[in-house]
Formats: sequence, C-alpha cells, structure tokens
Amino acid sequence: MSIEKFTQEKVLSVHRWTNTLFSFTLTRPAHFKFTAGQFARIGLKVGDELVVRAYSVVSSPFDETLEFFSIVVPDGAFTSNLQHLKVGDELYLEKIPYGFLTLARYQLPAPQDLWLLGTGTGLAPFLSMLQDFDTWSKYQNINLVYSVRTQAELAYSERIAQIAQSFGEGHSGFKFIPIITRDPNAILHERLPVLIANGELEKAASMPLNPATSHVMLCGNPQMVDDTKEALKARGLSMNRRGEGNIAVENYW
Repeated sequence: MSIEKFTQEKVLSVHRWTNTLFSFTLTRPAHFKFTAGQFARIGLKVGDELVVRAYSVVSSPFDETLEFFSIVVPDGAFTSNLQHLKVGDELYLEKIPYGFLTLARYQLPAPQDLWLLGTGTGLAPFLSMLQDFDTWSKYQNINLVYSVRTQAELAYSERIAQIAQSFGEGHSGFKFIPIITRDPNAILHERLPVLIANGELEKAASMPLNPATSHVMLCGNPQMVDDTKEALKARGLSMNRRGEGNIAVENYW
C-alpha cells in the first residue's frame, strides 16, 4: 500500500477501559473531512510493513482531534501492537474517509424515530452521530442501544450522558438502553435479536419498531448484525436500498 496516501499523526491521549478495550485520540489534519458514521483507515508500522485497519470515528465531525475506539484481538497483527500505544506515538492516517453508515442514506421513511444498535466497539459511529446537532434536529425520538458482555465493558456511559445534555438540550426523546448479556441481574441481558423478537427492546424504549417511522442502524460483530437484521425483517422492517427502507448495517468488532 502506498504510504503517500497517508499522513503521520500524533497520539494525543489513550484511555484504557478494560484489558481488551481502549480509546485513543490523534491530531486531525485540516484536510480530513468526514461525515458522522464514516470510518478512517489507520496504519501502523510493524517491522517494514504498514499494517492498516478501518476504525469508525468517535469524534464529532467538527472536533479538532480524531478519536477512535478499539478492541484488542489476541495475536492480531494490528491491535496486539496498537494496544501498547502511548501519548506522543505516531500513526498513519489515510487522507480520505470511507463508509456509508450515515444518516444521509435515508430518504424514505422520513426521519422520525432513530434506533442506534451497537455491540462492543460498534458504538463508535453512533457517538459521532450524536455529536452532530443535525441528528437531534431531524429526529423526534433517538434510542441508543449498547450491548456488551459485562458491566466493565460498558464504555462511554458518562460521556453519553454528557453528549445528550450538550447536544440534545431541550430534546425529550432520547433514551440510552444498555444491555449486559452476561449479567442475569441486568434489566436487559439477552441478545438483541431475542429482545426484538420478544418485544422487550420496544418495552424498554417505550415505543414500537415501526416500518413507517423507524430508521434502524446496526454496527457490531457480524453474527449480531446478521441475526438482528433478520429479527427486524421478521417484524416487517426492510433493508435500506437506494435511500428507501429502515435498516442500515455495518460489520465491526
């Protein structure tokens, strides 16, 4: 891969949520413009090789820095090295963003109810969307659903509350709905497809998944995305194609 496609950026901060989850921020070059929900390609030199991976941007499109959320993949060529990041290190950032998991893809139905369903680091693009005032002005109801295995993995909880207060001031239709699958005492602890099929997700949101009003975005591990997509289709929702339909997806760990 041509290194001319990248700029070298400096690591500004690193936050370790658990042994396998961490966030980091980079300097943002002036030319790097993106839409909330898109991803960047980040490179790391491993020996003489530039290893590149895709990361959805956590930051607002208007932030001066770029933030990313990562999982450590055991023996992974990229994250097994990336996990040792420290302030001052340098990473490579491809000059253009990618991806179509953006709210601009929706034309019909018109914006009304937004469901953001994420697992693990699949939360990242939704945090970016929620840091865009446009999202709050377009949708009457916004449900951020975040599924993790344990309480410790429930990253960004405080930040989500701060975002809702700052960007959603005066907006009464926002709900943050956590799911903790390995905690039988959690209010919601079953997998997303089950919670959709048995109606518990809609009960927690106090509103229905309605084909006439709902935009549903899925981001997370491929199995979750596939199973949840089928559960939604069984409820009458359709895939978004050429701007029409309810469901938009992206596989992400």
